Parts: sequence; structure tokens; C-alpha cells
Amino acid sequence: MIEHFAYGWTTPAIAYAVSFFGSLIGLQAAGRARRSRGAIRSGWLVVAAFALGAAAIWGMHFIAMLGFSVQSTALRYDVLLTVLSGLLAVAVVGVALFWSMMWRPGWTAVLGGGAIMGLGVVSMHYMGMASIRMQAQMQHDHRYTAAAVVVALVASTLALLFALRLRGLPATLLASLVMAAAVAAMHYTAMFGMSVTALPETPFDSPVSGATMMDFFLPVFVGLGLLLMIVSLILMLSPADNEADRPAANTRPRPPEDSVFT
Repeated sequence: MIEHFAYGWTTPAIAYAVSFFGSLIGLQAAGRARRSRGAIRSGWLVVAAFALGAAAIWGMHFIAMLGFSVQSTALRYDVLLTVLSGLLAVAVVGVALFWSMMWRPGWTAVLGGGAIMGLGVVSMHYMGMASIRMQAQMQHDHRYTAAAVVVALVASTLALLFALRLRGLPATLLASLVMAAAVAAMHYTAMFGMSVTALPETPFDSPVSGATMMDFFLPVFVGLGLLLMIVSLILMLSPADNEADRPAANTRPRPPEDSVFT
């Protein structure tokens, strides 16, 4: 009754690619934030939050949902809840990044930020699912929900560890591949735990209201494309390090040499 791959492997592949590029750009922006101070750091954190939250996480969820269908019922989406789920993803990533960079690099920063981001990402997913309108009742298997929470927490913690630790393009590329895989794993773990029960139709039923997924497709496709393009241009045209911030960076206390964060 439920189809997760209505277009075959096309939607998962595109969703993974979008998540990969969003992760790549977001982690690079987070690296710039790590090496900056003051308003410049805040600006880079906002850029990273949009790249990771809107593209790597919410964009992956949205594109994967293009392949979702339920037999015998039309699917519609509540526009407000769908938009709010995207804003929630950006917000929790931003809060987690700000949290992790408030502290001296260490496990307090990573684990605290990972918990904030992980729980927020799961909330985003289920808010998006709650936006679905159909002539059926949706249920979620608590075992799959718990597994999705664990995957989200691990993925978010890894993302923050990468953001605080990684240096160099090769390492960032590898981290982006891992992060995109983790985001996809969380999404499909939660989706495989979902079931629906068709509701009997009556002459008094009104048509399912809301927007179709294809109604969202063009604005989301254009929006994500512009976001990734603009952020990429910002990264390319901005200096790798801010000269004015180097003295401050040099006086920052360094973690012990045997730490994972050195």
C-alpha cells in the first residue's frame, strides 16, 4: 500500500546528491566560522546553518518524499507545516553550531550541540510527515522511531565533530559523503516504520485539501539551487582567513595535544 520509491532509485540518488553538496558547502562555511571572530563568525554560522539545514537535511527529506505514495488515496501537504519544518531544520542547525562554538573545543561542545541538532532533525522529519493530508490514518512504529532518533543523534554529533575538527578539502569531501549517508539513513529508517490504514469513504467526505508535492517542486528546486550557488560564490570570493581575526585566533587556548580536537 505504501511506496517509498515510486520513481525507482532516481529520487534517493538525487536526494543524496543534494544532501552531499549541502553538507560540503555547510561544513566549509562552518570551517570559516571556526577561524573567524565576532560578526564575521556569526555570518559564517548563518551561512552554514542554511546550507546544512535547508539543503543537506530538509532538501534531502523533501526530494526523497517525491518518491513517496500511498495507493488508493491522494496525497496533499499542509503548506504552513511544510515550510515550518524547513525553518525548524535551519534553526536547530544554527543553534547547534552556535552552541558548539561558544565552548572551548571538546566533547561538551560536540555532544551538547549534537543532541540539540539530532532531536531537532527528528522533529523536522515528523513535522513534515504531520503535514501530509490523505484519506488514511498514519501510524509510526516506535521501534523505528527510536532507531531514527539514534541515527539522527549520531549523524548530528558527527557533523559537529567534522565542523570543529576537519581541515582541508579531501577530509571535508569524505565527511560530506558520510553525513549525507547518515541523513538519508535517518530519513528512510523513520519512513520504513510508518504504516497507514485506509479510512472508509462516505458521500459526505470532502476532497483532500492542501498542495501536491509537485506544487512545491519548482520553488524548492529553484530555491535550493540559488542557495547552494550563492553560498558557493560567497565561499569562493571570500578570503580563506580574515586577517583582522588572526591575532585573536592565535591567543585562543588550545586543547591538549592528545585531544581529538587538536
